[in-house]
Amino acid sequence: MDGADAPPTPPGRRWPLRVGVLAVFAAGLGLFFALGGHQALSFETLSTHHETIRAWVTNHQGLAMVAFVAAYVGIVAFSVPGAVWMSIAGGYLFGTALATLLIVTGATAGATGIFLAARFVFGEAWRARVKGSIARLETGFRENAFSSLLVLRLVPLFPFWLVNLVPAFVGVPTRTYVLATALGIIPGAAVYASVGNGLEAVLAAGGRPDLGLIYDPEIFAPLLGLAALALVPTLYKRWKGRAR
Repeated sequence: MDGADAPPTPPGRRWPLRVGVLAVFAAGLGLFFALGGHQALSFETLSTHHETIRAWVTNHQGLAMVAFVAAYVGIVAFSVPGAVWMSIAGGYLFGTALATLLIVTGATAGATGIFLAARFVFGEAWRARVKGSIARLETGFRENAFSSLLVLRLVPLFPFWLVNLVPAFVGVPTRTYVLATALGIIPGAAVYASVGNGLEAVLAAGGRPDLGLIYDPEIFAPLLGLAALALVPTLYKRWKGRAR
C-alpha cells in the first residue's frame, strides 16, 4: 500500500506518537553532538585519519559498506551536518561508482524515514493549520509530483532537509517520493564521490577539497539541463490544458 493511501492514525493516538518521534529525534541529535559527531564529520578528521580508516575498510569491506550506509541514513534522517564530507569520504574509501550507489541508498532511506515520520505523525495537524495558504501549492505539487520533486533534487538550491519535509505536507505519494529522490540525488552524489576519489592527491599537495565544486558552470549547467528536461512533462501538461 502506498503511503498516500495508508489509513490515518486515530486522533487519540497521535499525541503519544508525536511526542515519541520528537523524543527520538531530540535524543538522536543530542547523542550526535555529545559524541562529537559534528567534529568527526569534518575535513580535519578525514585528513588526519584517512589512511587508518582506509586500512580498516580494506580489511572489512562488507561491514564497512553496511556501516557507511547506516551512518548516512542517520545523518539524513536526523538532518545533522556533515553529509558532504561523508560523501567525500565514501568516494575516497570505495571509489566513485560504489560510493555513489552507497550514498544514494543511504540518503534515500534516510530521507524516506523523515518523510514518513513527518507525514504520518505531524502532517495532518500541520496541513489543517495552514490549509488555505498551501492549497494551490498542494494541488500543483500533487499533479506534477515526480517532475517537481526531481527538479528540487537535481538542482541543490534548497536545503536537503527542507526538500525532505515539504512533500510530506503536500500529499506526494511515497512511491513517487522515493523514486524521484533516488534519481535526483545521483548526479550530486557522483560529483562529491568523485571529489573523494581524488582526495589522496589533494591531501598530498596540501590542499583542501572544493565543496562548492557542484556550483561550477561545467557541473551546474548540466544539472540545470536535466532539471529542464524533468520539467517537460509538467510544461506539456499545462500547455495541453490551456489548449483545451
